[in-house]
Parts: sequence; C-alpha cells; structure tokens
Amino acid sequence: MKLLRYGAPGQEKPALLDAKGGLRDLSGVIPDLAGKALTAASLAKIKALSPESLPLVSGSPRIGACVADVRNFIAVGLNFADHAAETGAEIPKEPILFNKAPNCIVGPNDDVIIPKGSQKTDWEVELAIVIGDGGSYIEEKDAMAAIAGFCVCNDVSERAFQQERGGQWAKGKGCPTFGPLGPWLVTTDEVKDIQNLGMWLEVDGERVQNGSTKTMIFGAAYLVHYISQFMRLDPGDVITTGTPPGVGLGFKPPRFLKGGEVVTLGIEGLGEQKQNFVPYKG
Repeated sequence: MKLLRYGAPGQEKPALLDAKGGLRDLSGVIPDLAGKALTAASLAKIKALSPESLPLVSGSPRIGACVADVRNFIAVGLNFADHAAETGAEIPKEPILFNKAPNCIVGPNDDVIIPKGSQKTDWEVELAIVIGDGGSYIEEKDAMAAIAGFCVCNDVSERAFQQERGGQWAKGKGCPTFGPLGPWLVTTDEVKDIQNLGMWLEVDGERVQNGSTKTMIFGAAYLVHYISQFMRLDPGDVITTGTPPGVGLGFKPPRFLKGGEVVTLGIEGLGEQKQNFVPYKG
C-alpha cells in the first residue's frame, strides 16, 4: 500500500493511494497515520479494505508528511560508502547515530526555511524507515516485521551549525522545516528489494545526487536491529538512513543553498518531493 496524509498543516487526514492515483480517505478507519495505526495488525485491516469503498478525495490538496506525531526521529551518518569517500571520512565500524528534532518534520512539498544566520545549508536525499510494531533487542532476521514501511526524506543540514559550533551534529540537523517526509509511506510488502533502489536529487534542475541504496554500509534491517539495542523503537518512530554522494559539502568548492532554489528529489518506488528554499524572515 501507499499511505499518505492530506490537508492543511495541522489538519491532515490519512488516505490511501488507489490504483488510479486517487486519494481515498481513511479517516473513518484510523484517526491518523501515527502510533498504533502503523502496527502490523492495523495495516492488515487497512489492506483488507476495498479502496473503492472509501471516500474519494476531490481536488488536489496539499500533501503532508506521511507519518504524524513522530516521537523519535533518528538519523544515521556516513552510511553510504561513496558518500564517506567524498567527505574524506573513514568507513564507520558501527552506525553513527544522531537525532533530528521531530518538530522539524514537514510535508514533502512544503517550503524549507534557510535558518537565521545560515551560511552552509545543504541537501541530502535519504531513505527513511517508519517503525511499525517496533520493540527492543530486535534480531536482524525479525527487523522487517518491525517496520511499517519506507518513505523519502530530505535530511536538510546546516554544515556550519553541524561541524563548526562544537558538540553533536544535532545542532545542524533539527532546524525548523529540515525534515520533509513523504509523499507516501510505502508498506514493506510493496518494496521488492529495499537495498536496490535508485535515489536522486536535483537543485534548480541540475542533478547533483544520483545513487542507490545498494551502497549503504549498514542496511535497513541491520539498522533497526542495531538501534533497538540502545533504545526502544515505538510505532511511528522514523529512522533516516544516510545519503549517497553529491551533497553540497562534497563539491570543490562546496556549494550551499542561500534561498530561492528549488530542490527536487526521489527514490525509486517511493515517490518524489519538491521544495522551495526560502530565506528566514524574522
């Protein structure tokens, strides 16, 4: 299934994408795409429905983030071998983890705000995992059963905040609007091989990232297993899993977003995003 949320910010409703590309309202079935609505039992009930039995949404409403009320937004750094190479970093022996602020999550086509004082705002197309049943101490062989689905994430980053201000990466990762998610939450049964999906990103029509999940150092199942050794993964938690090469920081000289750019990105089978980057206005 391809699940999504539509409507004005803060007023989104859950929906299902039907075979013809229409939106079918799920608000009579689940309150939102959040928490317990993302467990295996809940998703099975939705899958059993006939899409034609659900109300068809009219018009072209705004698409919101594909998951709501995220409590834990976990990110993985330097998880693509070719991206690590472009930054000059060593291949990590274990996953590098940090957090993005859950309240930085926005819809896939919403504006992204360049933070006040930013000089080095950057882009990162990433595969995100949305947790379903979750748990602690999950075995790698059981990890896919703990996942509700996958989506596209733009892990927008401010490199000066991240690398030049001391402390952890979180400073440059959780600014408001730095977490576009969606358009769809694609359930695991619809993804043939999560470790073989093309992914790309363009800035003003120029393709700058062109990679594949096959170059991930630590795959999706391993990451769920690994992270669950340190924290409990709850339904609706999001793990964004790293980016392929082509980020602005990797250019010589580096290239960063100043405002006025249009960034488009996508992952094979998971949909596309498009954001206008706009300067901060106090």
